[in-house]
Amino acid sequence: MPTECSAELFEFAPVASRPVIAGFDGGAITSDAGALLLGATDRAIGLVGRFAECFIDRRHPRLVEHLVPTLVGQRVFGIALGYEDINDHDELRHDPVMAVLAGKLAARRGDCAPVAGKSTLNRLELSRDVATRYHKIAHDPSAIEALFVTLFLEAHKTAPQEIVLDLDATDDPLHGHQEGRFFHGYYDCYCYLPLYIFCGRHLLAAKLRPANIDAAAGSVEEIARIVAQIRARWPHTRIILRADSGFARDTLMSWCEANGVDFIFGLARNVRLARTIEAELAEARDESQASGEPARRFKELIWSTRKSWSRKRRVIVKAEWTKGEANPRFIVTSLTGADGEGRHLYEAVYCARGEMENRIKECQMDLFADRTSTATMKANQLRLYCASMAYVLIEGLRRIALQATDLADASCGTIRRKLFKIGALVTISVRRIKFAMASGCPYKAVFATARQALIAAANTS
Repeated sequence: MPTECSAELFEFAPVASRPVIAGFDGGAITSDAGALLLGATDRAIGLVGRFAECFIDRRHPRLVEHLVPTLVGQRVFGIALGYEDINDHDELRHDPVMAVLAGKLAARRGDCAPVAGKSTLNRLELSRDVATRYHKIAHDPSAIEALFVTLFLEAHKTAPQEIVLDLDATDDPLHGHQEGRFFHGYYDCYCYLPLYIFCGRHLLAAKLRPANIDAAAGSVEEIARIVAQIRARWPHTRIILRADSGFARDTLMSWCEANGVDFIFGLARNVRLARTIEAELAEARDESQASGEPARRFKELIWSTRKSWSRKRRVIVKAEWTKGEANPRFIVTSLTGADGEGRHLYEAVYCARGEMENRIKECQMDLFADRTSTATMKANQLRLYCASMAYVLIEGLRRIALQATDLADASCGTIRRKLFKIGALVTISVRRIKFAMASGCPYKAVFATARQALIAAANTS
C-alpha cells in the first residue's frame, strides 16, 4: 500500500529500500547560479547600465519601486537564462539570483519582490513616446542602435586593419495579426523580415522590418550609420560589406563606391550570365564524369546589367558540376586583383559569410529574437533589442572569459546549459550572500576560469 504523503511532497520509486521523496521546500535555491557570470560580464562591458540610459523614465521618483536598470537588466538576464516570456518573471522575481543581479535584495514595499513581475515589465515593453497613465517609460531607438556599435568598438583594444560586415535578412514567422504582418512567398508564411548586421561574432544591428519589402531595403541607411560611427573611432580601418544576392543592389553598391567601402555580394543567376560560362561548365562536367568527383572552374568578367546598374563591375563566376548537375554561382565585388584572384575571393572570402547564419540561429533559436508576438512593431522591435542585448552579453562572456576553455566556440544555448544552469542553495546573512553550488557540476573548472578572467577584465576596464 502506498505511503501517505503530504500535498507538498512527491513519492518516487524506492532506492536501496529507502523511499524517495521530493518537495519544493528547500528554501532559497536557484537553478541559475551560473548567472553570476553574466553579472560579472555586465560589470566588465557595462551593458545593462548603458542600455537603461537609452530609456526615458517619466514616473514619479518617490513612487518608483523598480528602476529602469532593474527592469531592462532582468529582461536581458532572463532571456540569456532561457526565459523568453515576461510571464516567467512572476516566479523569477522571487529567485535570489535575479535579486543579486539587480543589486537589490529587498523591496521597499511589503507587497513587492526585489525585482519586477510581468505587469511592470509589460508596461516597459509597451512603452509610448507620449506618457499615459500606465505607460510612462519610453525608449530611444537611435541610442540603442548606437550602443550596439559602441560595444563592438570597445571590444577591440586597437583598431583592426580590416573588418568585414555581414548583412542578411531572415524570416521571423508570425502567428497572430501583428502590425506589419505580411505573407512572404519565399518563406511561405506570414512574417517579419528583420535585417541583421554582424562583424564576426559581434552583433551591430538587428532591425525589425515588415515582410513586403526587398531584402536590401533600408540597408544603405543602416550601413551609413554604422560606418560613420566606426570611422569616427577607426578612421583608417578598411571596411568590406559581404552579403548574398539579395543585397546586390545598385543603390548599395554605388553608396559603397562613393564612400570608400568595399563589397562582395552574391549575384543572382540569369540567362546572360549563364551563357558566359557554357564552355567552363562543359569542362567541369567532363572532368566530374571522368573522376566521379565534383569539378569547378572559375572565370572573371567585367559585367553590368542592361538597366538596373549604373556602371560595370567585377563579376566572379564559379562553373561547378556536382552530383550529376550544374551548380553555377556568381558574385560581384569591388575587390581588385590585389585582394586575390577569383577562386580565392569566392572560396575564402565570400563563402565565409555562411558563419553568419550560425549567429542568426543563436539569436533566434537560443535567445528568442523571433518572439515578436505583441501587437505593435514598436514593442516587437524592443523585444528584438532585448534579445540582441542578451546575445551581446553572452558573446562578451564567450570572448572575455571562455577563450581558454572547452566552451570557446560553444553556442549561446550550450553555454547556458553547461555554465548557467547550476543548482545552488542561497544563504543570505548580514555578512555575506553565499551560493552553495552543486558539487557534481561537470563545468566547475570552466566556471572558475571564467570568473577569474571576468574579474581581471572588470578591473582593467
